[in-house]
Amino acid sequence: MLRAFFISLSKASWAQRSISRLGFARRASRRFVAGETLEEAIRAVEDLNREGLVATLDHLGENTAKAEDAVGAAQEVLELIEAIHLSGVKANVSIKLSQLGINLNEDLCRDLYLKILESARNSGNFIRVDMEDSSLTQKTINMVLSAVRSGYTNTGIVIQAYLRRSCEDIQTLIASNIPVRLCKGAYKEPANIAFATMDEVNRSYDDLAETLMTAGARWIYASADPRWPAFAAFATHDERRIDHIRRLEPALSARREWFEFQMLYGIRRDLQKALTASGYTVRVYVPYGTHWYPYFMRRLAERPANVWFFIKNLFRS
Repeated sequence: MLRAFFISLSKASWAQRSISRLGFARRASRRFVAGETLEEAIRAVEDLNREGLVATLDHLGENTAKAEDAVGAAQEVLELIEAIHLSGVKANVSIKLSQLGINLNEDLCRDLYLKILESARNSGNFIRVDMEDSSLTQKTINMVLSAVRSGYTNTGIVIQAYLRRSCEDIQTLIASNIPVRLCKGAYKEPANIAFATMDEVNRSYDDLAETLMTAGARWIYASADPRWPAFAAFATHDERRIDHIRRLEPALSARREWFEFQMLYGIRRDLQKALTASGYTVRVYVPYGTHWYPYFMRRLAERPANVWFFIKNLFRS
């Protein structure tokens, strides 16, 4: 019930207008958001790099309402790619297609996405396309498949384990050598589309993780840049899921360059450091920008501890 409440708030424009104005909410969001400016984000990645962690940077934003906003969002991503190149930080880039206007004009979105991929390819960078709610799942997969077929191999996608269709989707992506970040999923979906219980979601995650690890053995990605993420990226803070993946490693004779762990900025730094010390690649998802509200609400929805953190900041205000 609490999860559904915060997910609903993440989409409510009235709540965004009200909560975004509150100083304590902005302060609390900094636990999970690196800052509002590109400069703050680059500094955050520099700090992570010094600890042996790599990153994927996300200029926050989604569901743009006007074409000019989509063009502006794409320009922000191009500036981000340039800043990564100039600073030399170890980071890739994550984007959302709704931020690039996929709900407004798919041709515009495709043009902006390909422009971003071209810029990233020129500087040796990689673009991960985040998955959004189920209304965009097929459109997102189609867009990434189309880009790869056009010769842009420096891109990957996110697949959500709680969607019932994900097993089939991952097979499609594996067949096209498209790197996958596997996460549990953070949107509210009906039971006919998504698994309803956490046990089901966890079983799905473990099964899909094994599929991706097995695919790593036959993965052919000759053009891959060493700065790009691994073929299989496991986005989770769940230690049982992580332990399952670590057990798969010897069972499947997997090499560590086939996979990496990914975690969110501000969450389980202890676990991030422990995995890095054990020789695993850990990539931290670092969001930044002024459009932090929906992302922050989804983080509160995920774990009761995050809500308690928010409440403590409320009483400090």
